[in-house]
Amino acid sequence: MLHDRVLVRQDGGEGERRSTAGIVIPATASMGRRLSWATAVGVGPNVRSIVVGDRVLFDPDDRSEVELHGKEYVLLRERDVHAVAADRVESDGTGLYL
Repeated sequence: MLHDRVLVRQDGGEGERRSTAGIVIPATASMGRRLSWATAVGVGPNVRSIVVGDRVLFDPDDRSEVELHGKEYVLLRERDVHAVAADRVESDGTGLYL
């Protein structure tokens, strides 16, 4: 990875989902603009806030997809990440920082 780039693997699929009440939501259902969670699998040398293994929140509309060894990944700039969820952030906090 070069500069401030972050390589992430998306957590969920694009298929059908379940609500917290257990209702199945089909993949064809329209929904508003949502941010997506992903796991960082590679970071560039100039990335300051993210380490490999962190979960990051990003806008799936502003992404560059890449395929490596038959697996799909997303390439982001560090500034395109909206939040990081990591245990190392604060021991008494929510684990999120924006």
